[in-house]
Amino acid sequence: MHHDQPTAAGFNRRAVMASAGILGVTAALPGCAAGGGLVAVPGTRLGSTAQVPVGAGIAFAEHEVVVTQPTQGDFQAFSAICTHQGCTVNGVNNGAITCPCHGSEFDIADGRVVRGPAQEPLPRIAVTIEGTSLKLAQGDR
Repeated sequence: MHHDQPTAAGFNRRAVMASAGILGVTAALPGCAAGGGLVAVPGTRLGSTAQVPVGAGIAFAEHEVVVTQPTQGDFQAFSAICTHQGCTVNGVNNGAITCPCHGSEFDIADGRVVRGPAQEPLPRIAVTIEGTSLKLAQGDR
């Protein structure tokens, strides 16, 4: 079964893992690459702090992470896998991380749901800043 297909219970692997809090930087992040899943390990460089606008953010889809900067110098990171049905969130607009599949929106500061149908917040991902580089860190915040 492909990882994005719903199971008989109506859940897919990503949604179940995200809502159970299993998704984290110390584990392999599930992916849809044709040759197998993506693996994001601690120390992986996501991008530059300059890529993350204040009051908004950016999705690093290849790592399944979205990084936001709610206020100057305050960087937050979350799983880019929507907790509703496992779609990859792809935008950050008007203070919300948005899911293209069903319109769920999540707060850029804490990942909480601000508009459903998602019911669970986006899981936090720990990141570090080394100079101007955003990198995955060990453990959750």
